[in-house]
Amino acid sequence: MTRLQRAARGRTARIGLLAAASALLLMAAGCSRGTEAAPTKAEVTVDPNLFTTDRPELFKIAKVETRDVPTTLTANGVISPDVNRTIHVTSLGGGRVADLKVRLGEQVKKGQVLLVISSPDLAAAFSDYQKAVADERLAQRALDRAKLLFDKGAIAEKDYQIAQGTEEKALVDVSTAAQRVRVLGGDPAHPSALIELRAPVSGTIVEQNVAGFEGIKSIDNSPNLFTIADLSQVWVVCDVFENDLDSVHVGDSAQIKLNAYPDRALHGNVVDISHVLDPNTRAAKVRIVLGNPDVSLRPGMFALATFRSRKLQKALVVPTTAIMRLHDKDWVFVQEGAKQFRRHEVTAGNASDGIEQILSGVSVGDPVVTNALDFSTAVAEKQ
Repeated sequence: MTRLQRAARGRTARIGLLAAASALLLMAAGCSRGTEAAPTKAEVTVDPNLFTTDRPELFKIAKVETRDVPTTLTANGVISPDVNRTIHVTSLGGGRVADLKVRLGEQVKKGQVLLVISSPDLAAAFSDYQKAVADERLAQRALDRAKLLFDKGAIAEKDYQIAQGTEEKALVDVSTAAQRVRVLGGDPAHPSALIELRAPVSGTIVEQNVAGFEGIKSIDNSPNLFTIADLSQVWVVCDVFENDLDSVHVGDSAQIKLNAYPDRALHGNVVDISHVLDPNTRAAKVRIVLGNPDVSLRPGMFALATFRSRKLQKALVVPTTAIMRLHDKDWVFVQEGAKQFRRHEVTAGNASDGIEQILSGVSVGDPVVTNALDFSTAVAEKQ
C-alpha cells in the first residue's frame, strides 16, 4: 500500500469515529429532553381526621359557647388523721412490757387492753394504799374509844376533837392513795403490780413506739406508746404556693382524687388556711375535711386537690359527652360541611354539671357533635 493510500484510510477512520461520537451525544441529549418532559404523577393523600357520614341528622350538634365558670387551682396533698380525733396513749407508770396485745394498724375498741406492764410504780402505789387503809382503821378505832370516853366525861372535848381530826386525815390519805392506784391503771379492790393499759377511744393504731418485753420509762422522758386515730373523718393537707393563695378561700369546695382510687372522685370543703408559709417551699398548708365512713382513706395516701373558687371567669365550654378520650388525648368532632366532620385535638379543663371547659383547640361558635363516642363508633363501622 502506498503512503497516499494509508493517509486516505486514516482520514476515513477519524471521520467515522467523529460521526459515531456525534450520534451518541445526540441520543443522550434526546433521552435527557425526554426525561424532563415526562409529567410526574401527584400523590393522593387521605386526611385521617376528616370523616364523612351519609346520615348527619342522626348526630346532635351544639356550638362552643362561653360561660362564667369558677376559677380552679390544683395542688398536691396527702391524707392525714384528724388531730381532733387523735389520742396519744401513754403510761404514767414505768416498768417492763409483760404482754403486747395489739399491733400497728389494728382496729381497737374503747376499753380494750393494749398492753400489760409489770410496774414497780403500781406495786409501790398499792403498798401506800394498803398502809393508808390500815392507818385509817386504827384512827377509826381510836375515834370510837375517844367518843365513848367523852360521852362518859372521862376525857376533855379537846382530846375527842384530836381523834376526829386524825380520822379525817386518815380518810384523806386513803382516798389519795386509791386515786393514785387508779391513775396508774390499777384497781384498789384487786391489788396487783400489773398495769393493763386500755384504749381511751375506739379507732385505728396509727403509731406504735413499743415492742414486747421492752422497758418503759416514766412519762417525762418517754414517747407515747401508741397513737389511736378515729379515721371516720380525715384531713387532706395540701401545699398551695403563695402566688396562688388569692385563689383559695375558707369554705371553697374541693374535688379530691387519689392515686389509690383513680376512678373515685371525693368532695370536701376548705376549713383552714395556714397563716404561716413554709420557708423552704414558700407554700401554705390548706386543710380539707373528708368523711371516711368505710375507712378506705388511709393516712399517707397521695392526693390531688382541685379547688373551685367563688371568683368567676369566662371560659369556652362544651357538653361533657362532646369530648372523646383517645390515645391519651382529648378530641371533639367539628362539622365542616353538610356531611363532613373534622376531628380536632383539644385541651380539656374541669367538668361540672354536664359541661366541660375547653382550654384550646376550638373557637367560640364552632359546631361540635354532642356525643363524640357514638359518632366515632358509627364512622368506624362504616369504614
